[in-house]
Amino acid sequence: VFAISYAINKVSTTVATGMFLLYAALNGLTLSAIFIVYPIATVASAFIICSAMFGAMSLYGYVTKRDLSTFGRLAMMALVGIIIASIVNIFVHSSMWTMVINYAGVLIFVVLTAYDTQKLKQIAYQTGGNASLAARLSIVGSLTLYLDFINLFLFLLRAMGDRRS
Repeated sequence: VFAISYAINKVSTTVATGMFLLYAALNGLTLSAIFIVYPIATVASAFIICSAMFGAMSLYGYVTKRDLSTFGRLAMMALVGIIIASIVNIFVHSSMWTMVINYAGVLIFVVLTAYDTQKLKQIAYQTGGNASLAARLSIVGSLTLYLDFINLFLFLLRAMGDRRS
């Protein structure tokens, strides 16, 4: 993720797209382990719920006239908070905190999906005359929304909590 973000202005659009696709493939291989940990019905349910939530919030972010930048900043701060809470919970092993972190993560990534979609819409309008810049920023935007989706899915899956024994 950092390599793509760093290299986006230094490499061609084709190379950046290839980097994104490579990252997505590697991420897919890594995430395939969830089929070992969770029953297929739980994974399917989480995916369907995630897809519906992501689609609805992305549509909201695209069509709303309300400025979501304040919500986006708050969600980013909350994200830092749940990262810290997750690290602390590694040592504390609190099931209550795990549940709170999972539901907070769902809420945070729902908000970030709407915010990031609105931000990408604004970027698209601002780069309308520069096709090369628009192409590069669309790759970064795709990466952002991809990460929103993956994290929303993972938090939902953990919140559903139906792990195999």
